[in-house]
Amino acid sequence: MAILTAFVYLLAAVLFIVGLKFLSSPPGARRGNQIAALGMLIAIGWTVIVLGRTFTPAGIAISVAGVAIGTVIGAVGARRVQMTAMPQMVALFNGVGGGAAALVAVSELLRLSGSQPDFQTGVPSVFAIIVGGISFAGSAVAFAKLQELMTGTPLTYPGQQLVNGLLALVIVVLAVVLLAVTGQPVVFVAMLVLALLLGVAFVLPIGGADMPVVISLLNAFTGLAVAASGFVLNNFALIVAGTLVGASGTLLTKLMSDAMGRSIGNVLFGAFGQVQAGPEGGGQTGDRSVRAGSADDIGTMLAYSRKVVIVPGYGLAVAQAQHAVRELADLLEKRGVEVEYAIHPVAGRMPGHMNVLLAEANVPYEQLKEMDEVNGQFQNTDVALVVGANDVVNPAARSSPGSPIYGMPILNVDESRNVVFLKRSMRPGFAGIDNDLLYDPKTIMLFGDAKDSLTRLVAAVKAA
Repeated sequence: MAILTAFVYLLAAVLFIVGLKFLSSPPGARRGNQIAALGMLIAIGWTVIVLGRTFTPAGIAISVAGVAIGTVIGAVGARRVQMTAMPQMVALFNGVGGGAAALVAVSELLRLSGSQPDFQTGVPSVFAIIVGGISFAGSAVAFAKLQELMTGTPLTYPGQQLVNGLLALVIVVLAVVLLAVTGQPVVFVAMLVLALLLGVAFVLPIGGADMPVVISLLNAFTGLAVAASGFVLNNFALIVAGTLVGASGTLLTKLMSDAMGRSIGNVLFGAFGQVQAGPEGGGQTGDRSVRAGSADDIGTMLAYSRKVVIVPGYGLAVAQAQHAVRELADLLEKRGVEVEYAIHPVAGRMPGHMNVLLAEANVPYEQLKEMDEVNGQFQNTDVALVVGANDVVNPAARSSPGSPIYGMPILNVDESRNVVFLKRSMRPGFAGIDNDLLYDPKTIMLFGDAKDSLTRLVAAVKAA
Protein backbone atom coordinates (compact mmCIF):
# COMPACT_ATOMS: atom_id res chain seq x y z
CA MET A 1 0.00 0.00 0.00
CA ALA A 2 2.82 2.40 0.84
CA ILE A 3 4.47 1.83 -2.56
CA LEU A 4 1.19 2.38 -4.38
CA THR A 5 0.59 5.58 -2.39
CA ALA A 6 4.05 6.86 -3.30
CA PHE A 7 3.38 6.12 -6.98
CA VAL A 8 0.00 7.92 -6.96
CA TYR A 9 1.49 10.98 -5.27
CA LEU A 10 4.38 10.92 -7.73
CA LEU A 11 1.87 10.92 -10.61
CA ALA A 12 0.06 13.87 -9.05
CA ALA A 13 3.36 15.73 -8.65
CA VAL A 14 4.25 15.14 -12.30
CA LEU A 15 0.86 16.53 -13.35
CA PHE A 16 1.50 19.62 -11.19
CA ILE A 17 4.82 20.22 -12.94
CA VAL A 18 3.39 19.64 -16.43
CA GLY A 19 0.47 21.95 -15.64
CA LEU A 20 2.86 24.64 -14.46
CA LYS A 21 4.81 24.31 -17.70
CA PHE A 22 1.65 24.89 -19.75
CA LEU A 23 0.83 27.93 -17.61
CA SER A 24 4.01 29.62 -18.85
CA SER A 25 2.28 30.70 -22.09
CA PRO A 26 -1.22 32.16 -22.63
CA PRO A 27 -2.33 29.61 -25.27
CA GLY A 28 -1.61 26.71 -22.92
CA ALA A 29 -2.89 28.28 -19.70
CA ARG A 30 -6.34 26.69 -19.81
CA ARG A 31 -4.91 23.24 -20.44
CA GLY A 32 -2.31 23.79 -17.74
CA ASN A 33 -5.05 24.52 -15.22
CA GLN A 34 -6.91 21.39 -16.26
CA ILE A 35 -3.82 19.18 -15.96
CA ALA A 36 -2.90 20.57 -12.54
CA ALA A 37 -6.52 20.21 -11.38
CA LEU A 38 -6.45 16.56 -12.44
CA GLY A 39 -3.30 16.07 -10.39
CA MET A 40 -4.97 17.62 -7.35
CA LEU A 41 -8.07 15.46 -7.86
CA ILE A 42 -5.91 12.33 -7.91
CA ALA A 43 -3.99 13.42 -4.79
CA ILE A 44 -7.12 14.30 -2.81
CA GLY A 45 -9.04 11.22 -3.96
CA TRP A 46 -6.25 8.85 -3.03
CA THR A 47 -5.78 10.58 0.33
CA VAL A 48 -9.44 9.97 1.16
CA ILE A 49 -9.04 6.32 0.15
CA VAL A 50 -5.96 5.94 2.36
CA LEU A 51 -7.72 7.62 5.27
CA GLY A 52 -10.61 5.18 4.81
CA ARG A 53 -8.29 2.37 5.87
CA THR A 54 -7.31 4.04 9.13
CA PHE A 55 -10.15 6.40 10.10
CA THR A 56 -13.41 5.67 11.81
CA PRO A 57 -16.61 6.03 9.77
CA ALA A 58 -17.15 9.43 11.39
CA GLY A 59 -13.66 10.55 10.36
CA ILE A 60 -14.21 9.42 6.79
CA ALA A 61 -17.53 11.27 6.67
CA ILE A 62 -15.85 14.47 7.89
CA SER A 63 -13.11 14.12 5.23
CA VAL A 64 -15.62 13.59 2.42
CA ALA A 65 -17.76 16.46 3.67
CA GLY A 66 -14.72 18.74 3.73
CA VAL A 67 -13.85 17.85 0.13
CA ALA A 68 -17.46 18.40 -0.97
CA ILE A 69 -17.81 21.77 0.79
CA GLY A 70 -14.48 23.02 -0.55
CA THR A 71 -15.35 21.90 -4.09
CA VAL A 72 -18.70 23.68 -4.06
CA ILE A 73 -17.30 26.90 -2.61
CA GLY A 74 -14.35 26.92 -5.01
CA ALA A 75 -16.36 26.11 -8.13
CA VAL A 76 -19.24 28.48 -7.42
CA GLY A 77 -16.95 31.27 -6.26
CA ALA A 78 -14.65 31.01 -9.28
CA ARG A 79 -17.53 31.00 -11.78
CA ARG A 80 -19.45 33.87 -10.20
CA VAL A 81 -16.57 36.21 -9.45
CA GLN A 82 -16.40 39.28 -11.66
CA MET A 83 -13.17 39.83 -13.57
CA THR A 84 -12.65 43.04 -11.59
CA ALA A 85 -12.70 40.97 -8.40
CA MET A 86 -10.24 38.33 -9.63
CA PRO A 87 -7.33 39.76 -7.57
CA GLN A 88 -9.49 39.60 -4.44
CA MET A 89 -10.37 35.98 -5.16
CA VAL A 90 -6.72 35.08 -5.67
CA ALA A 91 -5.81 36.76 -2.37
CA LEU A 92 -8.65 34.99 -0.57
CA PHE A 93 -7.90 31.53 -1.95
CA ASN A 94 -4.22 32.05 -1.24
CA GLY A 95 -4.95 32.99 2.37
CA VAL A 96 -7.12 29.93 2.86
CA GLY A 97 -4.21 27.72 1.79
CA GLY A 98 -1.88 29.33 4.30
CA GLY A 99 -4.45 29.06 7.06
CA ALA A 100 -5.05 25.39 6.28
CA ALA A 101 -1.31 24.65 6.50
CA ALA A 102 -1.11 26.38 9.88
CA LEU A 103 -4.11 24.45 11.20
CA VAL A 104 -2.61 21.14 10.05
CA ALA A 105 0.52 21.89 12.07
CA VAL A 106 -1.53 22.91 15.11
CA SER A 107 -3.54 19.69 14.83
CA GLU A 108 -0.41 17.56 14.74
CA LEU A 109 1.02 19.31 17.80
CA LEU A 110 -2.26 18.85 19.67
CA ARG A 111 -2.00 15.11 19.06
CA LEU A 112 1.18 15.10 21.15
CA SER A 113 -0.88 16.13 24.21
CA GLY A 114 1.67 18.68 25.42
CA SER A 115 4.74 16.53 24.86
CA GLN A 116 7.77 18.21 23.36
CA PRO A 117 7.84 17.44 19.61
CA ASP A 118 10.86 15.81 18.03
CA PHE A 119 12.94 17.74 15.52
CA GLN A 120 11.31 16.12 12.49
CA THR A 121 7.82 17.17 13.58
CA GLY A 122 8.59 20.33 15.53
CA VAL A 123 10.58 22.35 12.99
CA PRO A 124 8.18 22.01 10.02
CA SER A 125 5.22 22.52 12.38
CA VAL A 126 6.68 25.77 13.71
CA PHE A 127 7.44 26.93 10.17
CA ALA A 128 3.94 26.10 8.92
CA ILE A 129 2.28 27.88 11.85
CA ILE A 130 4.32 31.06 11.50
CA VAL A 131 4.41 31.37 7.70
CA GLY A 132 0.89 30.03 7.21
CA GLY A 133 -0.50 32.40 9.84
CA ILE A 134 1.23 35.40 8.28
CA SER A 135 -0.02 34.38 4.84
CA PHE A 136 -3.60 33.93 6.02
CA ALA A 137 -3.85 37.24 7.88
CA GLY A 138 -1.87 39.17 5.27
CA SER A 139 -4.04 37.82 2.47
CA ALA A 140 -7.16 38.80 4.42
CA VAL A 141 -5.91 42.40 4.65
CA ALA A 142 -4.97 42.36 0.95
CA PHE A 143 -8.49 41.13 0.17
CA ALA A 144 -10.01 43.91 2.28
CA LYS A 145 -7.91 46.55 0.50
CA LEU A 146 -8.68 45.22 -2.96
CA GLN A 147 -12.38 44.90 -2.15
CA GLU A 148 -12.31 48.47 -0.80
CA LEU A 149 -13.54 47.32 2.61
CA MET A 150 -10.69 49.47 3.88
CA THR A 151 -8.51 52.12 2.31
CA GLY A 152 -5.98 50.97 -0.27
CA THR A 153 -3.45 53.59 0.79
CA PRO A 154 -0.63 52.65 3.18
CA LEU A 155 -1.58 52.75 6.87
CA THR A 156 1.43 53.77 8.91
CA TYR A 157 2.17 54.99 12.41
CA PRO A 158 5.32 56.04 14.30
CA GLY A 159 7.46 53.11 15.38
CA GLN A 160 5.65 50.66 13.12
CA GLN A 161 8.75 48.77 12.06
CA LEU A 162 9.86 48.51 15.70
CA VAL A 163 6.51 46.99 16.67
CA ASN A 164 6.70 44.52 13.80
CA GLY A 165 10.25 43.62 14.79
CA LEU A 166 9.19 42.98 18.40
CA LEU A 167 6.32 40.78 17.20
CA ALA A 168 8.74 38.77 15.08
CA LEU A 169 11.19 38.47 18.00
CA VAL A 170 8.52 37.17 20.39
CA ILE A 171 7.43 34.63 17.74
CA VAL A 172 11.01 33.38 17.42
CA VAL A 173 11.30 33.09 21.23
CA LEU A 174 8.09 31.04 21.38
CA ALA A 175 9.37 28.82 18.57
CA VAL A 176 12.57 28.14 20.55
CA VAL A 177 10.52 27.39 23.68
CA LEU A 178 8.34 24.97 21.72
CA LEU A 179 11.29 23.12 20.23
CA ALA A 180 13.60 23.10 23.25
CA VAL A 181 11.46 23.37 26.40
CA THR A 182 7.79 22.38 26.19
CA GLY A 183 5.09 21.50 23.67
CA GLN A 184 2.18 22.83 25.71
CA PRO A 185 -0.68 24.16 23.54
CA VAL A 186 -0.44 27.62 25.10
CA VAL A 187 2.96 28.05 23.40
CA PHE A 188 2.02 27.21 19.81
CA VAL A 189 -1.44 28.77 20.05
CA ALA A 190 0.16 32.03 21.23
CA MET A 191 2.66 31.71 18.38
CA LEU A 192 -0.20 31.35 15.87
CA VAL A 193 -2.04 34.38 17.27
CA LEU A 194 1.10 36.53 17.06
CA ALA A 195 1.76 35.28 13.50
CA LEU A 196 -1.75 36.42 12.55
CA LEU A 197 -1.09 39.83 14.11
CA LEU A 198 2.22 40.09 12.25
CA GLY A 199 0.47 39.23 8.99
CA VAL A 200 -1.96 42.10 9.49
CA ALA A 201 0.79 44.52 10.53
CA PHE A 202 2.92 43.39 7.58
CA VAL A 203 0.37 44.27 4.87
CA LEU A 204 -1.25 47.37 6.38
CA PRO A 205 1.57 49.77 5.34
CA ILE A 206 1.60 48.47 1.74
CA GLY A 207 -0.39 50.46 -0.81
CA GLY A 208 -2.68 49.26 -3.57
CA ALA A 209 -0.08 49.94 -6.26
CA ASP A 210 2.12 47.23 -4.76
CA MET A 211 -0.60 44.59 -4.49
CA PRO A 212 0.81 42.53 -7.43
CA VAL A 213 4.04 42.06 -5.49
CA VAL A 214 2.25 41.39 -2.20
CA ILE A 215 -0.02 38.77 -3.76
CA SER A 216 2.99 37.03 -5.33
CA LEU A 217 4.91 37.08 -2.04
CA LEU A 218 1.99 35.80 0.03
CA ASN A 219 1.47 33.11 -2.58
CA ALA A 220 5.07 32.04 -2.03
CA PHE A 221 4.49 32.07 1.74
CA THR A 222 1.48 29.79 1.36
CA GLY A 223 3.42 27.38 -0.84
CA LEU A 224 6.25 27.12 1.68
CA ALA A 225 3.80 26.62 4.54
CA VAL A 226 2.04 23.85 2.60
CA ALA A 227 5.39 22.19 1.86
CA ALA A 228 6.21 22.32 5.57
CA SER A 229 2.86 20.72 6.43
CA GLY A 230 3.76 18.01 3.91
CA PHE A 231 6.83 17.21 6.00
CA VAL A 232 4.66 17.15 9.12
CA LEU A 233 2.26 14.66 7.53
CA ASN A 234 4.98 12.86 5.55
CA ASN A 235 2.95 13.56 2.41
CA PHE A 236 5.01 13.65 -0.79
CA ALA A 237 2.33 15.37 -2.88
CA LEU A 238 2.04 18.27 -0.43
CA ILE A 239 5.79 18.72 -0.34
CA VAL A 240 6.09 18.89 -4.14
CA ALA A 241 3.01 21.07 -4.67
CA GLY A 242 4.01 23.49 -1.91
CA THR A 243 7.59 23.72 -3.15
CA LEU A 244 6.40 24.50 -6.70
CA VAL A 245 4.11 27.25 -5.44
CA GLY A 246 6.78 28.65 -3.14
CA ALA A 247 9.45 28.70 -5.85
CA SER A 248 7.22 30.17 -8.56
CA GLY A 249 5.81 32.76 -6.17
CA THR A 250 9.30 33.82 -5.11
CA LEU A 251 10.48 34.18 -8.70
CA LEU A 252 7.34 36.10 -9.64
CA THR A 253 7.81 38.43 -6.67
CA LYS A 254 11.32 39.23 -7.88
CA LEU A 255 10.08 39.81 -11.44
CA MET A 256 7.30 42.11 -10.23
CA SER A 257 9.63 44.22 -8.10
CA ASP A 258 12.09 44.46 -10.99
CA ALA A 259 9.24 45.62 -13.23
CA MET A 260 8.66 48.45 -10.74
CA GLY A 261 12.34 49.32 -10.69
CA ARG A 262 12.38 48.90 -6.91
CA SER A 263 13.82 46.44 -4.45
CA ILE A 264 11.57 43.99 -2.64
CA GLY A 265 12.49 45.70 0.63
CA ASN A 266 11.34 49.06 -0.71
CA VAL A 267 8.06 47.55 -1.90
CA LEU A 268 7.37 45.92 1.46
CA PHE A 269 8.62 48.64 3.79
CA GLY A 270 8.54 51.85 1.75
CA ALA A 271 4.85 52.71 2.38
CA PHE A 272 4.59 53.57 -1.32
CA GLY A 273 1.34 55.03 -2.58
CA GLN A 274 0.29 57.97 -0.44
CA VAL A 275 -2.22 59.32 -2.95
CA GLN A 276 -3.09 62.99 -3.02
CA ALA A 277 -6.24 63.67 -4.95
CA GLY A 278 -6.21 66.06 -7.86
CA PRO A 279 -9.06 68.00 -9.45
CA GLU A 280 -12.14 66.00 -10.42
CA GLY A 281 -12.37 66.65 -14.11
CA GLY A 282 -10.61 68.00 -17.12
CA GLY A 283 -9.47 71.43 -18.07
CA GLN A 284 -7.16 73.14 -15.66
CA THR A 285 -4.75 71.70 -13.11
CA GLY A 286 -2.79 74.39 -11.34
CA ASP A 287 -1.40 76.61 -14.07
CA ARG A 288 -1.37 73.82 -16.67
CA SER A 289 -4.21 72.89 -18.98
CA VAL A 290 -5.04 69.68 -20.78
CA ARG A 291 -6.58 69.20 -24.19
CA ALA A 292 -9.94 67.45 -23.96
CA GLY A 293 -11.38 65.98 -27.14
CA SER A 294 -14.68 64.57 -28.31
CA ALA A 295 -15.38 60.94 -29.12
CA ASP A 296 -16.18 61.89 -32.72
CA ASP A 297 -12.82 63.59 -33.31
CA ILE A 298 -10.85 60.81 -31.61
CA GLY A 299 -12.82 58.12 -33.42
CA THR A 300 -11.98 59.71 -36.77
CA MET A 301 -8.29 59.89 -35.84
CA LEU A 302 -8.30 56.22 -34.87
CA ALA A 303 -10.14 55.18 -38.03
CA TYR A 304 -7.56 56.79 -40.30
CA SER A 305 -4.49 55.60 -38.40
CA ARG A 306 -2.11 52.94 -39.62
CA LYS A 307 -1.15 51.58 -36.22
CA VAL A 308 -2.87 51.84 -32.83
CA VAL A 309 -1.48 50.47 -29.57
CA ILE A 310 -3.96 50.02 -26.72
CA VAL A 311 -2.54 50.31 -23.20
CA PRO A 312 -4.91 48.70 -20.64
CA GLY A 313 -4.82 49.48 -16.93
CA TYR A 314 -6.86 48.89 -13.81
CA GLY A 315 -9.47 51.42 -14.97
CA LEU A 316 -10.35 49.05 -17.81
CA ALA A 317 -11.09 46.33 -15.27
CA VAL A 318 -13.09 48.64 -13.00
CA ALA A 319 -15.31 49.70 -15.92
CA GLN A 320 -15.56 46.09 -17.16
CA ALA A 321 -14.78 47.48 -20.58
CA GLN A 322 -12.73 44.58 -21.98
CA HIS A 323 -15.46 43.60 -24.46
CA ALA A 324 -15.89 47.20 -25.60
CA VAL A 325 -12.18 47.59 -26.26
CA ARG A 326 -12.18 44.33 -28.23
CA GLU A 327 -15.11 45.61 -30.31
CA LEU A 328 -13.21 48.83 -31.05
CA ALA A 329 -10.09 46.87 -32.03
CA ASP A 330 -12.10 44.63 -34.37
CA LEU A 331 -13.61 47.65 -36.10
CA LEU A 332 -10.21 49.25 -36.58
CA GLU A 333 -8.75 46.04 -37.98
CA LYS A 334 -11.57 45.81 -40.52
CA ARG A 335 -10.47 49.24 -41.73
CA GLY A 336 -6.90 48.00 -42.16
CA VAL A 337 -5.51 49.47 -38.92
CA GLU A 338 -2.85 47.41 -37.14
CA VAL A 339 -3.87 46.99 -33.49
CA GLU A 340 -1.79 45.70 -30.60
CA TYR A 341 -2.06 45.73 -26.80
CA ALA A 342 0.87 46.88 -24.64
CA ILE A 343 0.98 44.93 -21.36
CA HIS A 344 2.99 46.30 -18.45
CA PRO A 345 4.00 43.59 -15.92
CA VAL A 346 2.36 45.38 -12.98
CA ALA A 347 -0.70 46.87 -14.70
CA GLY A 348 -3.76 46.00 -12.62
CA ARG A 349 -3.93 44.50 -9.17
CA MET A 350 -2.33 41.11 -9.64
CA PRO A 351 0.31 39.50 -11.88
CA GLY A 352 -1.16 38.89 -15.33
CA HIS A 353 -4.35 40.81 -14.51
CA MET A 354 -4.57 42.48 -17.93
CA ASN A 355 -3.83 39.22 -19.76
CA VAL A 356 -6.67 37.46 -17.94
CA LEU A 357 -9.01 40.41 -18.45
CA LEU A 358 -8.41 40.59 -22.20
CA ALA A 359 -8.54 36.81 -22.56
CA GLU A 360 -12.11 36.95 -21.22
CA ALA A 361 -12.95 39.13 -24.24
CA ASN A 362 -11.19 36.63 -26.54
CA VAL A 363 -8.49 39.08 -27.58
CA PRO A 364 -6.00 37.10 -29.72
CA TYR A 365 -2.93 36.13 -27.73
CA GLU A 366 -0.59 37.26 -30.48
CA GLN A 367 -1.85 40.84 -30.09
CA LEU A 368 -0.76 40.99 -26.43
CA LYS A 369 2.75 42.44 -26.39
CA GLU A 370 4.92 42.53 -23.29
CA MET A 371 6.71 45.75 -22.38
CA ASP A 372 10.14 44.81 -23.74
CA GLU A 373 8.62 43.72 -27.03
CA VAL A 374 6.33 46.69 -27.64
CA ASN A 375 8.45 49.59 -26.39
CA GLY A 376 10.45 49.77 -29.59
CA GLN A 377 7.26 50.07 -31.62
CA PHE A 378 5.80 53.24 -30.11
CA GLN A 379 7.90 55.47 -32.38
CA ASN A 380 5.98 54.02 -35.34
CA THR A 381 2.59 54.20 -33.60
CA ASP A 382 0.03 56.73 -34.80
CA VAL A 383 -2.16 56.58 -31.68
CA ALA A 384 -1.47 55.14 -28.23
CA LEU A 385 -4.85 54.63 -26.58
CA VAL A 386 -4.37 54.52 -22.80
CA VAL A 387 -7.38 53.02 -21.01
CA GLY A 388 -7.27 53.34 -17.24
CA ALA A 389 -3.46 53.28 -16.86
CA ASN A 390 -1.36 56.10 -15.41
CA ASP A 391 1.84 55.39 -13.49
CA VAL A 392 3.03 52.70 -15.95
CA VAL A 393 3.17 55.33 -18.74
CA ASN A 394 4.42 58.28 -16.69
CA PRO A 395 7.65 59.74 -18.22
CA ALA A 396 8.69 60.92 -14.74
CA ALA A 397 10.02 57.40 -14.24
CA ARG A 398 12.76 58.30 -16.74
CA SER A 399 13.20 62.05 -16.36
CA SER A 400 12.58 63.00 -12.71
CA PRO A 401 15.18 61.65 -10.26
CA GLY A 402 13.17 62.94 -7.31
CA SER A 403 9.98 61.14 -8.36
CA PRO A 404 8.82 58.14 -6.27
CA ILE A 405 8.56 56.11 -9.48
CA TYR A 406 11.97 57.15 -10.86
CA GLY A 407 13.74 54.14 -12.32
CA MET A 408 10.58 52.11 -12.87
CA PRO A 409 10.48 50.61 -16.37
CA ILE A 410 7.49 52.11 -18.20
CA LEU A 411 5.73 51.79 -21.53
CA ASN A 412 7.15 54.41 -23.91
CA VAL A 413 3.75 55.82 -24.79
CA ASP A 414 5.18 59.36 -24.98
CA GLU A 415 7.09 58.35 -28.14
CA SER A 416 3.84 57.84 -30.09
CA ARG A 417 2.69 60.46 -32.58
CA ASN A 418 -0.57 60.93 -30.69
CA VAL A 419 -1.70 59.85 -27.22
CA VAL A 420 -5.32 59.45 -26.12
CA PHE A 421 -6.09 59.05 -22.41
CA LEU A 422 -9.42 57.61 -21.28
CA LYS A 423 -9.80 58.73 -17.66
CA ARG A 424 -12.61 59.60 -15.27
CA SER A 425 -10.76 62.61 -13.91
CA MET A 426 -7.36 64.21 -13.48
CA ARG A 427 -6.68 62.34 -10.26
CA PRO A 428 -3.18 60.83 -10.14
CA GLY A 429 -2.49 57.12 -10.04
CA PHE A 430 -1.42 55.08 -7.02
CA ALA A 431 1.93 56.83 -6.92
CA GLY A 432 0.11 60.05 -6.01
CA ILE A 433 1.97 62.19 -8.58
CA ASP A 434 0.92 64.06 -11.72
CA ASN A 435 1.63 62.57 -15.11
CA ASP A 436 3.28 65.19 -17.33
CA LEU A 437 2.18 63.23 -20.38
CA LEU A 438 -1.39 64.38 -19.70
CA TYR A 439 -0.31 67.96 -20.44
CA ASP A 440 1.70 67.16 -23.58
CA PRO A 441 0.36 69.02 -26.66
CA LYS A 442 -0.03 65.72 -28.53
CA THR A 443 -2.17 64.21 -25.77
CA ILE A 444 -5.97 64.25 -25.96
CA MET A 445 -8.14 63.49 -22.94
CA LEU A 446 -11.52 61.74 -23.19
CA PHE A 447 -13.14 61.99 -19.78
CA GLY A 448 -15.74 59.57 -18.48
CA ASP A 449 -16.30 55.93 -17.65
CA ALA A 450 -14.02 53.78 -19.81
CA LYS A 451 -16.81 51.50 -21.04
CA ASP A 452 -19.00 54.44 -22.02
CA SER A 453 -16.08 56.22 -23.70
CA LEU A 454 -15.13 53.14 -25.68
CA THR A 455 -18.74 52.63 -26.75
CA ARG A 456 -18.82 56.20 -28.06
CA LEU A 457 -15.54 55.63 -29.88
CA VAL A 458 -16.98 52.51 -31.51
CA ALA A 459 -19.91 54.56 -32.81
CA ALA A 460 -17.55 57.28 -34.02
CA VAL A 461 -15.35 54.82 -35.92
CA LYS A 462 -18.41 53.31 -37.57
CA ALA A 463 -19.50 56.76 -38.69
CA ALA A 464 -16.06 57.81 -39.93
